[in-house]
Amino acid sequence: MTPQLSHRGVNVELGSSVRYLGVNIDRGLRMTAHAMSALAAVRYARFFLWPVLASRLPVRTKFGIYKTYVRSSITYAAATWYHLIPQRMRVRLQAQQNLALRAIVGAERYVRNDVIARDLNVESLEEFRIDRNPYKRADDGSHEHLHKIAPLHARPPDGRALSRELLEPPAMAR
Repeated sequence: MTPQLSHRGVNVELGSSVRYLGVNIDRGLRMTAHAMSALAAVRYARFFLWPVLASRLPVRTKFGIYKTYVRSSITYAAATWYHLIPQRMRVRLQAQQNLALRAIVGAERYVRNDVIARDLNVESLEEFRIDRNPYKRADDGSHEHLHKIAPLHARPPDGRALSRELLEPPAMAR
C-alpha cells in the first residue's frame, strides 16, 4: 500500500494514468489509455460528421474536413505512442480511418480500403507513424515559407549533435 501523498496540504490522488500535453500515459507505458481516448474521439467525430462526409459536397471539401477532425485525432503525437499500443488497437484505429474514407467517396463494400486510400493519396496509420524527418518534409513541401526553416549550421564547438541530426537515420556501413 502506498502512503498518501500531499502537496501544500492537499491530498494527491494516485491514478492509473496521467494526461500530459494531450497524451494519456498509463503506468506501464503501454499508451492504451491514449489509444482508447483517440478511438473514442474519432468515433465521436465520425458520428457527428456523418451527414457531411456522406453528402454531395466535393470530395476535396469532405477530405479537408476529414483531415481536420478525424485524422488529427488519430495521429496527434502518433510518432511517440503508436508503436507502444497493442496490434488490436492499431487495427481498430485503422478501421476508423477506413470507415471515414469510405464515407467520403461513397464507396460500396466491394471496393478495397487500400484502393480508396491510394486514390485519395492517404497513407495508412502504420506508414504515417514512421515519422519522416519533419525538416525534410518541410524542405520538400509545397509551402515556400517552410523551406529551410531549420537550416543545417556548422557543428557547435562542444561537439553536440544538432537537433536535425538526431532525426537522421544512421548512415549505412559500406
